[in-house]
Amino acid sequence: MNIYDFRVKTMDGREIGLDSFQGKVLMIVNTASKCGFTPQLQELEELYQEYKDRGFVVLGFPCNQFHEQDPGSNEEIQEFCTRNYGVSFPLFAKTQVKGPDALPLFQYLVKEKGFRGFDEGHSLTGVLDDILAKDDPDYQDKPDIKWNFTKFVISRDGRVMARLEPTASPNSCSGLIESLLS
Repeated sequence: MNIYDFRVKTMDGREIGLDSFQGKVLMIVNTASKCGFTPQLQELEELYQEYKDRGFVVLGFPCNQFHEQDPGSNEEIQEFCTRNYGVSFPLFAKTQVKGPDALPLFQYLVKEKGFRGFDEGHSLTGVLDDILAKDDPDYQDKPDIKWNFTKFVISRDGRVMARLEPTASPNSCSGLIESLLS
């Protein structure tokens, strides 16, 4: 099994297979419009622009599960991302990325690459630790998505190569992207 076995909904409600991205290097990310990490949309767009002609695609999945930081409709989310960050990479229908109703794609991704902690040096690491520990003191031991802007890098053959937490810049994996595109 790999990510090409999954189907997802587009912003306009159509269902497509991720096999339509077969042969591409992908970064799959859960996004939010009203989050402290929302400026990462600009970095994601810059990565997409830099590598898209070589077969790289960012796939954005808006999610409202983390302190309701993406409450808008699909249309409002698309408009916000385009207007404020120039997003041209594919955005999909708002979805759930954790819990029993999580999109099967994200259930698969976290099984392949579980949580290994936030980046120690990031200014928001302590804040996230405090928020998450209040709801679940054992959150660090579970593989699920912890917050908006968790990123997964996928090889051309559909294997999950890396997971980057929200505290990691999208650009921090440009070397990995380069190697997967070569």
